[in-house]
Amino acid sequence: MIDLVGSNGAHLAQIEQLMGVQIVHRGNTLIVHGEAAPEAERVLNALYARLEAGKQVSMGVIDGLIRLRADDEESGPGDQEEMFPGPALEIRTRKKTMEPRTDAQKAYTRALLENELTFGIGPAGTGKTYIAVAVAVSKFITGEVDRIILTRPAVEAGEKLGFLPGTQDEKVDPYMQPLYDALNDFLPGKQLAKLREERRVEIAPLAFMRGRTLSNAFVILDEAQNATTMQMKMFLTRLGQGSRMAITGDRSQVDLPRGVQSGLRDAEHILRGVSGISFNYFTATDVVRHPLVAKIITAYDAEDTRREAERAEREKR
Repeated sequence: MIDLVGSNGAHLAQIEQLMGVQIVHRGNTLIVHGEAAPEAERVLNALYARLEAGKQVSMGVIDGLIRLRADDEESGPGDQEEMFPGPALEIRTRKKTMEPRTDAQKAYTRALLENELTFGIGPAGTGKTYIAVAVAVSKFITGEVDRIILTRPAVEAGEKLGFLPGTQDEKVDPYMQPLYDALNDFLPGKQLAKLREERRVEIAPLAFMRGRTLSNAFVILDEAQNATTMQMKMFLTRLGQGSRMAITGDRSQVDLPRGVQSGLRDAEHILRGVSGISFNYFTATDVVRHPLVAKIITAYDAEDTRREAERAEREKR
């Protein structure tokens, strides 16, 4: 019960906020009031069953459970298996177990597990890169791949940083920091440092991929919207025997110079329908960061739609 309630009742407060109910905690009893009380009770029962099974309950788990329940209203009260992904969707790593929180994340996770080339396209905060890194670490631990290679275009996001002092790694590291953050969530620090020394885990700019054949590796291209068409073609043709690739990007955050076509957009058009390639899309409803992030993305999307409509109207005149 202590784990279910959370520190200072944080878990109950989260359920109350997300589901619009009131939960009264008296000893070992929880009383739920409100329109969504039956649904909230099913969520609480599922969380309790999870704790009984020896799994943890966190704010992220609760958020994911409520999202999945909202996406699958036809699930019965005892449908615990549907409420929490089965073992195939529990991505186990040395430090933590990653579980998808939304239907789009579940589909994306399955695609990463089943396909040799997977695209994850959608707004920031939807877990595209995070899930891909978790799957890469899991496959590395089980010996399915020998190396993990993470790359992204070293493109400045609207700022001119000028000359950067230091070694090559020191110049590149600021661009690669999000990839380090994800890896640190799944691998102990000392082990990650050793793997980097042995070059079994590589983090490098996209330009450094040219001329290589990447065999028996899990390769992730992050921020793919900032790759040019030629860079994207170069990267995709690096795929070697026994390797898998994940390409993630957000089409609304292209930092390429004006007039330069995004390689991600071209790849979507050119590779659509090619067997063995999976395209997976996320929306603002899949954002798993602060709830305000989803609202911000929705507001920007609405403004973009309005501007496009105005532009089309002007062209008609």
